[in-house]
Amino acid sequence: MDEILFAGRSTDICLRLPEPIDRATLRGLVSTAQGRLVAAGLRPGGAAALRLPPSLAYVVNLLATWRAGAQAILLDHRLTDHEVDRALVRLTPQVVVAPIRSGSGALRIFVDVTEGVTRYADSPAVSGHAVIQLSSGSTGPSKVIGRTAADLVAEVRRYTQIDGVALPGERIILLPSMVHVLGLVGGLLYGLHAGVELVPPQRLSGDAVLAAIASDTTPATVLGVPFHIGLLASTRPAGPLPQLRRMTTGGELVPAAVARAFTDRYGVPLGNMYGMTEVGVIGTDLHGSHRPSIAPAPGIEVRESGGELWVSCPASPYVGLSDPTRWADGWLHTRDAGTVDPDTGLVTVRGRLDSQVSVGGMKVDLTEVETTVAELPGVAAAVVVWDDAITAYVQPDGPLSEETLDKLLAERLAGYKRPRVLRLLDQLPRTTTGKLVRSTDALRSAATS
Repeated sequence: MDEILFAGRSTDICLRLPEPIDRATLRGLVSTAQGRLVAAGLRPGGAAALRLPPSLAYVVNLLATWRAGAQAILLDHRLTDHEVDRALVRLTPQVVVAPIRSGSGALRIFVDVTEGVTRYADSPAVSGHAVIQLSSGSTGPSKVIGRTAADLVAEVRRYTQIDGVALPGERIILLPSMVHVLGLVGGLLYGLHAGVELVPPQRLSGDAVLAAIASDTTPATVLGVPFHIGLLASTRPAGPLPQLRRMTTGGELVPAAVARAFTDRYGVPLGNMYGMTEVGVIGTDLHGSHRPSIAPAPGIEVRESGGELWVSCPASPYVGLSDPTRWADGWLHTRDAGTVDPDTGLVTVRGRLDSQVSVGGMKVDLTEVETTVAELPGVAAAVVVWDDAITAYVQPDGPLSEETLDKLLAERLAGYKRPRVLRLLDQLPRTTTGKLVRSTDALRSAATS
C-alpha cells in the first residue's frame, strides 16, 4: 500500500469528485475506515465484502481492507440480494460493507454514499488472494476469480510500460466501474501509483464527459467501454478540446463504424485494450494504429492453439474451480478465437471460440454476422446467436423494420450466413460492465418482456 499506491506528495490530487481529494486526505480517510473495519471484526487473513456503488466510500474501504491485511471481495452493487447471498455463503467474509444511505444515483458515475459495516462470519478468507471478483457473466454463470497482491502490483507496473497511457500529472476521465478490472487496475490502482488524477464525470452523459475533459488544462485520457464510445460519438462538443489526448476502450470488440464516428468527431486516437478479469490487461493498441489487432502487454505472452488464444498465467486464477479446459500448465485458455502473427506478434481477436456454427455443411462465424448487422444504418447494437438457427437480436437507432433489416443483410451476406430470425428490441440486455449479454435464455426473455 505505502510503496505502490500511497507514495507521492501529500498535496497531490488523487480524485476529483468534483471536490479534490489529495493524498493526505485519502490516507486519513483510509486510516479511519480501517479502524471501523477492525472494530467490526476484520482481521489479517480475513476478508471484507464490499457491496458499494462507485464512490469515495468504495475507494476508501477497498484500500482500508488491504491496509488491514485482508482480502477484498468486490460485489457489484447492481447484483440482486439472491446473488449476493450466494456469494457471501461461498466466500464467508468476516465483515460486509454496504450503503445505509445513498444520494441520488440516477445516471451518476460516482455516488454519495454513507456506508455501514456488519459482522458476517468468524473465519479466514477462503484463499490467499488480495481481491476476489466475479466475472461479468456475459455468456453464462459468473466465475469466482482471485488475484494476488503480487499479481496486481505486476499489472500496475505493466501499465507504466505501455505506450499511450496517461502520464504523471495528467488526468483519466474514468467511466468504467472500479468493481471490475478495467476501472479497478487501469483506473484506480494505476492512477494512484503513477500520480494520475482520476476524474469521474458528474453524470453518465456525453455532455458531462466533455465537461470533465474541459474542466482543467492538463491532458486527459477518457477510459471506458464501447458503450461510452457510442455515447461520445453522438455528442457534439461546444468547442475545441485541446486537453483530450485519446480515448481508451476495453471490453468487447468495437464495430468499425462506431470507431470511425468517434475519430471523425474528435480527431484523437481511439485506443483499444484487450483483457480479462483473470489476468488484467493482455494487449493494447492505444494509438489505434493496428486496429483491430493489439500488441501483447509487457510481460504477457499470447499464443494460438487450435484457433483459441492462450495467455501466460503462472497460477490458476479460479477459486474453488479445477477445470483444465480453462487453465493448465501456466496457460489461461481465453475461449476467444484469434490469431497471432508469427512475424509481428500482433494478436487479432476474432470473437468467442464458440461463435463457429455449421449451416448446411457450411461454416459460419457468428462474429462476422454480428459485425455486419451492427454496422448497418439504423442499428445501435446487435447480438447474433445460434438458437436452432442464426438469430439476430437488434437494438435500433431510430426507425427500423425487420423487412428493411433483412433487405440490407441480403445485400451484404451470403444466403447461408443471413439470420433466419430477426428480433427488434428497444434495449438489448447488458452485463454490469456494459457488455452485451449473449445468453440465448436472457435474450429470449428480453424479446418477450
